[in-house]
Amino acid sequence: MDTSCGSTIMRERSSLAPAVVRSWCLQCTDRSVYYPVTPIAEGNTMKLHDLTLSGNCHKARLFLSLIGQPVERVPVNLLAGEHKQSPFREINPRGQIPVLEDGEFRLDDSQAILVYLAQRYAPEWYPQDAETQGRIASWLSFAANEVQHGPATLRLGKLFGRPIDESLAQARAASALRLLERHLAQHAWLAQTSAPTIADIAVYPNVALGGDGGLDLQAYPALQAWFARIRALPGYAGMPGL
Repeated sequence: MDTSCGSTIMRERSSLAPAVVRSWCLQCTDRSVYYPVTPIAEGNTMKLHDLTLSGNCHKARLFLSLIGQPVERVPVNLLAGEHKQSPFREINPRGQIPVLEDGEFRLDDSQAILVYLAQRYAPEWYPQDAETQGRIASWLSFAANEVQHGPATLRLGKLFGRPIDESLAQARAASALRLLERHLAQHAWLAQTSAPTIADIAVYPNVALGGDGGLDLQAYPALQAWFARIRALPGYAGMPGL
């Protein structure tokens, strides 16, 4: 059994509950499931500064995998405060991850990165008609607000010991999940398209990781079916917890 994934997790989150780390290690018999290795073409200059356990970072990792775009991953140790210090501050003065470097171009914010990557490398994921782009923009906002302050915040509190207002996060998470369940009961994909868009990739990780924050996701059948559709996409890449 390959337990190297556990070593990676421990380096990134040394104070994770041992039972949580063990459960992930036992599932990682195939390390490529969580850490797909894509050969970097000579001259490739794309880098992603990220953290393996971050749902927001996984948006970029997942999308890059889905579109077959090679990228060099540069780990950032948030626990050691690397994101608030030099040299990372020179890369992103906001002190946040993920950050994408594509040649001389740098971009932070997971939603913005998805828009850039789709526009430049995979426009089929970001259709150009005004109505669809409007829907996508709405779901990107949903990912950054309702999902971030609901399911993602609960996960931060449970797994990483961050101080949170748990009752408020629970209420926000419940509201977000109900909204998603109603919408996905009527539409296969969030932007009401015939194929997935970056809207689905923006919302998926932090919602699907909601179990880490104590949410009962099995109570939402339409949501579960959406998870299954995303996981069936060619090029899908998982992460610990997914």
